[in-house]
Amino acid sequence: MKVLAFNGSPRKEWNTATLLKNALDGAASQGADTELVHLYDLNFQGCNSCFACKRKNGKSYGKCALKDDLTPALKKAAEADAIIMGSPIYIGYVTGVMKSFLERLIYPYLVYDVERSSLFKKKIQTGMIYTLGAPEIRVKEMGYDSNFKMIEMLLARMFGSSESLAVYDTLQFDDYSKYVASSFDPAAKAKRHEEVFPLECKKAFDMGVRFVKNAKWV
Repeated sequence: MKVLAFNGSPRKEWNTATLLKNALDGAASQGADTELVHLYDLNFQGCNSCFACKRKNGKSYGKCALKDDLTPALKKAAEADAIIMGSPIYIGYVTGVMKSFLERLIYPYLVYDVERSSLFKKKIQTGMIYTLGAPEIRVKEMGYDSNFKMIEMLLARMFGSSESLAVYDTLQFDDYSKYVASSFDPAAKAKRHEEVFPLECKKAFDMGVRFVKNAKWV
């Protein structure tokens, strides 16, 4: 069984990447083969509306026709038994790189029929892990969670199942004194990172475990 993770953060050793690695550790603990792909390492673009994936009897029907660094990653995603994606939230939404990835991942499988059915050939579990510098109450006041629900709905419709893990009030900097960020309490941030972030990592680990246990081994 293969569990694939995609990191939509430019940082490879910070909050989002750490949570994804924990999720993969959870999957590996149940015997799954795992791989983490850092999207910022790849040179690719979002959907360019060529509609080749929708053309009747076309050679690219049901798959993205663009050829770039993302092409092999999309092939791996098509063959995976579970997919976990992670992104920090920039201005209310996932990073531009993650957004472009989601366009290329989801759109080719979407059928323009009444049911908005999927061309993905099996049912797998997908997960999104979000990291946010803001506290949960502020995030909900700004309505960011509606964006999370939309992504979860699309993933569930295309791939069969989806869930989300949002991690709030994360530590953004090693040293807050070096940045203009007076709205944050550095001591409180550090304390939360020490006490709460490990609990969030455990939730990510449990997601990986759950995905493998719930999957059908082929």
